[in-house]
Amino acid sequence: MTATRPVALVTGASRGIGRRTALALAAAGHDVAFTARTVAEGEGRIPPRQGTAAAIPVPGSLERTRAEIEALGARALPVRMDLLDRESVRAAARTVLDAWERVDVLVNNAVAHIPGTHERFLDLDVDVAEQVAAGNYLNQIVLLQAVLPAMVEQGGGTIVNLCSGSATSDPPAPPGEGGWGVAYSASKAAFGRLAGAVNAEYRGRGIRAFNLDPGFVVTDAGAARGGIDALKGKGFEATPEEAPGAAIVWLVTHPEAEKFLGRVIWTPKLVAELGLLD
Repeated sequence: MTATRPVALVTGASRGIGRRTALALAAAGHDVAFTARTVAEGEGRIPPRQGTAAAIPVPGSLERTRAEIEALGARALPVRMDLLDRESVRAAARTVLDAWERVDVLVNNAVAHIPGTHERFLDLDVDVAEQVAAGNYLNQIVLLQAVLPAMVEQGGGTIVNLCSGSATSDPPAPPGEGGWGVAYSASKAAFGRLAGAVNAEYRGRGIRAFNLDPGFVVTDAGAARGGIDALKGKGFEATPEEAPGAAIVWLVTHPEAEKFLGRVIWTPKLVAELGLLD
């Protein structure tokens, strides 16, 4: 292992899309720093999709992802980060830049889900909506503001933001019946504006920012929260968990990716057309 490989920073990589993306980038020649709240295997807990029931155990941890990245011959830098804690977001960026002095690829995958996120409209606590907006939008700005200057100084970098179809589509049903809560969709709608803002100001300085919609991916966390059958019943076709990672590797390594700037990239279509999972 050497320090000459490009450096990727992937948020929310203890499980699901983030973990798959971290492994895909490691296999493609990147050293990978990655964040999550869960440090050790067996500690993972997530809130239910609705209500205030007890947290649900889920697999995945920084320790597990680290071992898997290192098994691929890449350097791994696990960093505990809580997207709802603004100072921990700043500290995570500092940790990576202090340790490895650069970030060539930033994948903003982490999302804030807290109890009450997907409540029906009149049941929604506005304080919950405020916290979700902070995690999924405002604190994402904080991370970008921490990493962008280093990218500019080193001469360029690529950002991939994992956006959501819920940001641009009305829910097909109420929450719990195949729809989603407005606290989540509104926060992801705001998040979806960040890539365009970055491109407008920094494209001429070597920065590229993509919006990638992963599709309907059934992760460990999503399955544990329940409600998946209701979503499938509304016509949502599942996307393989490894598909977004394959799309991200292509976006950050292939020169033809430039043509996707300024669009929302639909992962299932990109992966199918390019045969990325063949």
